[in-house]
Formats: sequence, C-alpha cells, structure tokens
Amino acid sequence: MVNTSKVKRILISQPAPASDKSPFSDLTSKHKVEIDFHPFITVEGVTVKEFRAQRVDVLAHTAVIFTSRKTIDHFFRLCEECRITVPETMKYFCVTEAIALYLQKYIVYRKRKIFFGKATFADLMEVVAKHKDEKFLVALSDPHKPEIQQLLNSTGVKYTKVILTRTVPADLSDIALNRYDLVACYSSADIKALHEHFATLPDGMIVATLGNATAREALAAGMPVDIIAPTPKYPSLTMAIDKYIAALNGGASVEEFGVKEMPTPALPVVKKSASRAKSASAAAKTTVSRRAAAK
Repeated sequence: MVNTSKVKRILISQPAPASDKSPFSDLTSKHKVEIDFHPFITVEGVTVKEFRAQRVDVLAHTAVIFTSRKTIDHFFRLCEECRITVPETMKYFCVTEAIALYLQKYIVYRKRKIFFGKATFADLMEVVAKHKDEKFLVALSDPHKPEIQQLLNSTGVKYTKVILTRTVPADLSDIALNRYDLVACYSSADIKALHEHFATLPDGMIVATLGNATAREALAAGMPVDIIAPTPKYPSLTMAIDKYIAALNGGASVEEFGVKEMPTPALPVVKKSASRAKSASAAAKTTVSRRAAAK
C-alpha cells in the first residue's frame, strides 16, 4: 500500500513528557510535525465502602503482589483509612524493580522482604512459584488482563484478588479529532475510550497501537491498525511512527507497519526451572555497599 498523504499533526493518548528531551521531541524536529498529548483514561481508587464490600482480610495474607505504582498508592491509602496496620513481616512481590523501589514511599525498604520480576507478570510468577508457603493478596485494577488469574493458578499458590483501582475513560469532548492525521493508543482502555467518544474515525486517520492487546481491541472496534509496536524491527512505538512517517513522506509502502488481524493470545509459560530470584532488598544493600566503597 502506498499512501500519498502526509502526517502533520499527531495525537498521543498519554500525558505530556516531563522533559523536553524525549523521543517525541525528536519526532517533532525530524519530521516537522505537531504533537498534542491528551490522556484517554484516568485511574481512580476504589472507595472504602467498595473495598470493604469485597470482604478481603488483608491481615490474613503474608504477601502482597503489586502490578503498578497506582495499586501501591491505593493499598496503603485504604489500609490507613480502614485502620489496618500492615505488619513488618509482610512480603512484597512486584512486577518490575521500578515498582518495587516505589515502595520506599511507604515502608523502610531495606528492612522488608521485597522481590521483583524482570518485566512481565509471567516473569514475576517464576519468583512467586518459589514461595508456595505464602498466602498472596493480589492488588489489581479493573479491568485487568485475564491471563493474570491463569498464571496465578498455574503456580499453585494460595491467593486472593482485590480490586484497588479502576480505569475509566477521560473526558475527550474537547478533542477535535479531525484536526489530526495520526492517533497513538497505548492500551486497550485507550481504544475503548476513543471508540466510546468517536464512533467513527475521520477518513484516512492513521492508528498506531502499543501491544497486541491494544491492536486486537482496535480491530474488534472496526479501527485500522496502521502501526503496531513492539516488533523485532521496531521495538518502540515512537520508533515505528518515526519510520512510518519517513516511508510515507518518501512515497514508499507502509504495509509492513500494520496488521489486519491478530492471532489468539497464547498463555505465557511459567518456567519451572528458573534461576534463583533476586531479592530487591539484597540488591539495594549491594548498591549501597558499592557506593560506600567508592567514597
């Protein structure tokens, strides 16, 4: 497919970057495009009443699994509002190290048992599977990926799910969608919000999606997926958009950037013989020791 249209203005379904030094700035200078940022979704914490209605006893658990910083914020908020004192013996398991380090906002990090995965929930399950004596409280947002429960079941651990946040569409009424040539969506919730506010997209609108789930949601809503990332060739969405615009401006085919259908998602396999998990607290102590030695 050879498209002769030009991309002049882009809408990104994310908050604006805190710094001018971002991949989006490179897009602006390189291709002379205008970029507007407008989050399509917001994350709200559940109320105390909604939390209590779930009948979850926090203190009956010995470990908590966190998938995001938002769930950490609302876990400790709800515990405080419900006058629940989280014991120092509580263990914490986080999807990534960055999420684990965020716990420092609420606890003395070096005194707690904190563990983390590499990047995905499947990675974290390799760590969780080594702690089958724990009773896990899994802090989630609504909606959340269905494979989370499937992966938890595959480990054989005891767990309870609790919804601490919900994703809701943001107000998009102030967006004039026909002013844009390209819209970039970063989650399935972004697609749902876009579809809810704009039943049909302007003719020729280019849709870029991050992740297979987002692309699948777009196709199900009748939207095209002109650009998808990550792929082996384009590991980030900004890179894919960059190369797409370059190809478009050069009059080349842009067929390789998009998809017309998505395969049924496969459940990630939790490795039974994974190497020993790395404790976040141990990693933190090692870093401190190295810095002290350097001084």
